[in-house]
Amino acid sequence: MTISEKVAYIKGLTDGMKIDDSTNEGKVILAMLDVLKEVALELEDIDDTLDDMAEIVGDIEESVYDLEDEVYGGDFGDYDFDDDDLYEIACRGCGNTVSVDMSMLEDGSVNCPNCGALIEFDIDIIDADECEPGSDR
Repeated sequence: MTISEKVAYIKGLTDGMKIDDSTNEGKVILAMLDVLKEVALELEDIDDTLDDMAEIVGDIEESVYDLEDEVYGGDFGDYDFDDDDLYEIACRGCGNTVSVDMSMLEDGSVNCPNCGALIEFDIDIIDADECEPGSDR
């Protein structure tokens, strides 16, 4: 039973009891019933708004997944970053830090997800003894 239905039930009880609005007690009971009805209507509006917001958030989430697939060319939800060492590279265009793994380094370049600039690197100049995972080098 919804709150509005419960308030309607209480309204029916008060109508059946023939609450007299000329007495102080009757005035209080009927005023409280009016407040309950307003609260129930406000809660219904809030619930409708939350349902609309949930639908909008779901649409945004779906759009983000579509955009991720288009930009990165795949689904990263199943990718396990713990198995590979990640290296941080600074984009010279915007200064954004980009994390890459060894396979991306072997490709020789990556697009900056922030500004779209092509970040190129030569894996031959990277000395594995000097470069720690997660370092700026």
